[in-house]
Amino acid sequence: MPARKPEECDLLLLEALHKGDVDAAVALYEPTARFVLDSGQVVKGHPAIREVMQGYVAAKAKFTVEKITAIPGEDGNVTLTSVKGHASITSLDGKVVTMAGQSMEVVRRQPDGTWLFMIDNPNGANWSEVSESLGKK
Repeated sequence: MPARKPEECDLLLLEALHKGDVDAAVALYEPTARFVLDSGQVVKGHPAIREVMQGYVAAKAKFTVEKITAIPGEDGNVTLTSVKGHASITSLDGKVVTMAGQSMEVVRRQPDGTWLFMIDNPNGANWSEVSESLGKK
């Protein structure tokens, strides 16, 4: 399902990852999209983004959205989106790690009116480990 509004890119991506649908996740990115890795390295294009998405699926990543913000550009064809929420992943040793933070993405309206990610920085602002489960300090 294509994103019809900028903020739907984020929601559809998380839905695809929760279902383990790597193809649907990658389809939400422009062919030359950039993705910022945890290390800060930037990868480009569908093959590299597919590897990242496969990693999220393998880690059984689960995301909870608290708030999505969308700030449109002047011409309405580019929007800065941000997701505030929580993420939990399963490490290689089976430990579940929960983090809280805020992502930042740039999405662009396509010629058919749908929206795709141009730049995705899931670590956009202050992700930090909370604990093995929410509520524990």
